[in-house]
Amino acid sequence: MITLLDYGAGNVRSVINAIESLGDRIKVVSGIDDILSAEKLIFPGVGNFGSMMRVLHEKNYVNPLKDYLISDRPFLGICLGLQALFENSQESADFAGLGLMPGRVKKFDVNLSVPHIGWNGVRLKKSSELFSGLCGDEKFYFVHSYYVEPEESSSVLTSTNYGIEFVSSIQKGNIIATQFHPEKSGDAGIHLLKNFLGPPGEKKETIFVSGHTTLAKRIVACLDVRANDNGDLVVTKGDQYDVRERGAVRNLGKPVDLAKRYYYEGADEITFLNITGFRDFPLEDMPMMDVLKQTSRHVFVPLTIGGGIRDYIDKNGKQYTALEVAAAYFRSGADKISIGSDAVFIAEAFLKTGKKTGRSSIEQISRVYGDQAVVVSIDPRRIYIASPNQVKHQVIETVIKGPNQERYCWYQCTVKGGREGRDLDAITLAQICQDLGAGEILLNCIDKDGTNSGYDIELINAIKNAVTIPVIASSGAGRVEHFYDVFSETGAEAALAAGIFHRKEVPIGEVKHYLNGKVETR
Repeated sequence: MITLLDYGAGNVRSVINAIESLGDRIKVVSGIDDILSAEKLIFPGVGNFGSMMRVLHEKNYVNPLKDYLISDRPFLGICLGLQALFENSQESADFAGLGLMPGRVKKFDVNLSVPHIGWNGVRLKKSSELFSGLCGDEKFYFVHSYYVEPEESSSVLTSTNYGIEFVSSIQKGNIIATQFHPEKSGDAGIHLLKNFLGPPGEKKETIFVSGHTTLAKRIVACLDVRANDNGDLVVTKGDQYDVRERGAVRNLGKPVDLAKRYYYEGADEITFLNITGFRDFPLEDMPMMDVLKQTSRHVFVPLTIGGGIRDYIDKNGKQYTALEVAAAYFRSGADKISIGSDAVFIAEAFLKTGKKTGRSSIEQISRVYGDQAVVVSIDPRRIYIASPNQVKHQVIETVIKGPNQERYCWYQCTVKGGREGRDLDAITLAQICQDLGAGEILLNCIDKDGTNSGYDIELINAIKNAVTIPVIASSGAGRVEHFYDVFSETGAEAALAAGIFHRKEVPIGEVKHYLNGKVETR
């Protein structure tokens, strides 16, 4: 029996599903005695360091957890479950950590995008059964802005490179903790969990030597999900955001089936965008919740969900916050949430006052779950102009001239699935959302959507030059060369596609094969 410490924040469903896929049973902690009596304890910390420690204190879990750790029984900490072992964190100076490991948690100060999101390697520093059967060239999934800095080098199990060499896992006796997420690291992560769960002494201790580790570029499969005219949830795809063909919604398959297919084909992440109108209230949109729950049972890579993540008042007048809506998605198996139209309205409100309210969905969710959990989805279109002085917006000079040979354009933000343009440019939106707490940009382009003509390189570079958080390029991919183009000509950390994957015009495996040796991939 494996005991899981779930303190109520983030996606622990994926950890449970991964362990159950290996044939083990899970007992979720419901009180102090469950911690003290555990034989093997897994602690998947998620989100913000201060929020985590506050909840642990409120539930009176801190002292029992310390007692368990001091007893040197098997323990696996994941992400914040690693950081919690240390004395303090720059993320939340008012909260002390458990203090079992001397050292502190620091924020990345590197000339790279932060958060550190994606698949990276590890360098093993000492022999360990945890990595038994692995080769050393595997990549694991990371999503964090902070890293641990132990005072005792003897506890360091692995390190990873991201601008600096940082500690990516520790081991001290039976206490093991990883910054990466094994439950989201595909076959390699499941193998590592199997090593932790198995009987001691039956696994060969492994020491492998690997060189400098490199963050892989991510290939993301996107599934636009909506109800068809019969009320069934289907994956669809628009042509410049129009999802109907001959009057009916395009049906390209069932969401869970397609997600499983993409996982086995090698997708690094899967994004669900719920474009169905909510019948009454997001938390009652059970079919989409069920899609997440079913998918997370079979798919062990990160899942992002977008659609309806905003403050909401139901038909009875009861008000729900965006934080509650996001929490429901996280508990159903999502790792990140994507905010679209609401981000535009949030930015417009910010521009009127120049002040943060702390109440926007971006601020609420990032404060509890960390900025790495918040993706802002931007849907812009080009507006050509003859001169930069014509508008107040941030303008680029373009090599793709307009219908009247215009040499300049700005990217107008849209809402409501691209149907309504707003007086706000995409560059400004990205900068404001980053300042409010977003950790990643999903950058679409209405002009490129469904064209198979390649990504809008100029748009991507304009956004990348304006922000310091990762950018996922979207819209326009039509062949394998387009993925190489976007990675070689921009700094985008990931490239997303939908229709060409759904229709099997360009399989994910073919993309990975083409990029092999040209671009770092998993």
